[in-house]
Amino acid sequence: MSRRNISIDPDGISGAILKMGGEAMISYLARWLDVTINKCTIPSDWKEAIFFPIHKGDYRSVVKNYRPVILTSVVCKQMEHVIAGYIRVWEDRDWLYEGHIGLSSGYSCESQIITFCQGVSDFLDEAVRLDAIIIDF
Repeated sequence: MSRRNISIDPDGISGAILKMGGEAMISYLARWLDVTINKCTIPSDWKEAIFFPIHKGDYRSVVKNYRPVILTSVVCKQMEHVIAGYIRVWEDRDWLYEGHIGLSSGYSCESQIITFCQGVSDFLDEAVRLDAIIIDF
């Protein structure tokens, strides 16, 4: 594999490294996820992205003729897939509250926002205390 076919993400870890590590990487990634969750922090590299505008055609001076390509942390993306996999298992076993439509397949985040806003409005009308936890993957 030539050097130019390997993309390096903001955390400096190439996806090729994770792929070559195979199953041996699982325990390290699991430990990393565990530490991240227990410390309630996200590595700063996971919050960064490298942006490349790719020209689609026509005039180069027109912004809409570019497509954004954003490289984010491969490790972070893998963690997101692991967490999403657990959520799918919870969904299949009916462990999630039906109102968590933002986490359910076939629904969108917009559906969740509309449902949430309606719920907040209902609670305000009834003068009921409201506590909310919002998780965005």
